[in-house]
Amino acid sequence: MTDRREVVRARGHENVTAEHASTFEVTSDDWLTPAGDCILAVEADRVPADFDEAFVEACRDREATITAEVAVETDDGDVFTQTVSGRGHPELTFEGDRSHVGRTSEYVDDRTVLVGAGGAAADFDRELVAALAEGAAVTLTLTVE
Repeated sequence: MTDRREVVRARGHENVTAEHASTFEVTSDDWLTPAGDCILAVEADRVPADFDEAFVEACRDREATITAEVAVETDDGDVFTQTVSGRGHPELTFEGDRSHVGRTSEYVDDRTVLVGAGGAAADFDRELVAALAEGAAVTLTLTVE
């Protein structure tokens, strides 16, 4: 199977804490409350419902590896990158119209983009999280193979 990729651009927010132990999220919402401790970025320019059908179909294979690369670039030109890999699932719908959620569990809803993730928001590098809290630019690249 060839790699399939979807790219989402977003930005950090002053309320990013990335303390959630089982999920990480990028949302199209333009706001974030301190309670949203799984959210890494806001103002996503695309949502799961925008993804190509071939990408979605490839993600529905239990054997698929789905990788989320989060690249953060500050106004000063510093770049931080972190990658989290998980798996596909037959029940992934990619019908979410607000958020992309990676999960360490097997739970699936319309926002889920991968399950069995090797990390969650709390596992992200703290320098990267600090850049997010300063509103840095974010590129989320999802790849399925």
